Amino acid sequence: MALHIRDARAGLLARELAERRGVTMTQAVIDALEVALAREGRPLAERLRDIAREAARLGDPHRARPVDEREVDDLWGGS
Repeated sequence: MALHIRDARAGLLARELAERRGVTMTQAVIDALEVALAREGRPLAERLRDIAREAARLGDPHRARPVDEREVDDLWGGS
């Protein structure tokens, strides 16, 4: 089955997503559609719980490392 994107903006978005992820435009479109379908019909509260759970997992203090003063300065544009 063929899918032809004739909308310039859709094409640009697909190309940008593909470049950012290092995949083909076809794979980028498939991934985006799968994400959209997975979200469809799920209540906002459920999606927010999932996001909060993932943020907590990524922000686990046991996985953290000390940040030195130079790194803080770099983040704030200091010297």
